[in-house]
Amino acid sequence: MFNAKASAGAPTGKPKRRRWRSLLTNLLIFLVIFLGLQWYQSRPLASGQAPSLAGQTVGGARVSLAALRGEPVLVHFWATWCPTCKLEAGSIDALAGDYQVITVAMQSGDGDGIARYLRERDLAFDAIPDPHGDIASAWGVKAVPATFVLDADGDIRFGAVGYTPGIHLRAHLWAAGRN
Repeated sequence: MFNAKASAGAPTGKPKRRRWRSLLTNLLIFLVIFLGLQWYQSRPLASGQAPSLAGQTVGGARVSLAALRGEPVLVHFWATWCPTCKLEAGSIDALAGDYQVITVAMQSGDGDGIARYLRERDLAFDAIPDPHGDIASAWGVKAVPATFVLDADGDIRFGAVGYTPGIHLRAHLWAAGRN
């Protein structure tokens, strides 16, 4: 016979499965939207051989991308007014301790203001000021943060707009150094 009390409290497993399926579907939709947005924002970025990049940093050093041939290089465009750049700054600073890193402060005021910004946040990396966005424009950068990984030959191996986790950048730099 059918026992209503026994079957009323028995878990069937179907609601749990539906919940997991729903969660995975939502995660997949989010991932597709996120990757689509990343692709859309990265479309105008330079590719192939890296554009030239040379200038004087706020610390007074002369920097030239051509002088860094032979090893992987991270080129990072950021701005003092960018909240996402503030979140990413620690990762860029850590990478600068292990790899060649050139940063460009896009439309962030004069060199003194940028140097003060770096000092106040205890960031060791230096930056080339790009007050009018001319350098950024040559690289196809329309939004910050924008990050490029170059291989030893100066070819762009990776480019992204928006927050990129440090471990992701480190993996791309490692891969660029393997070739």
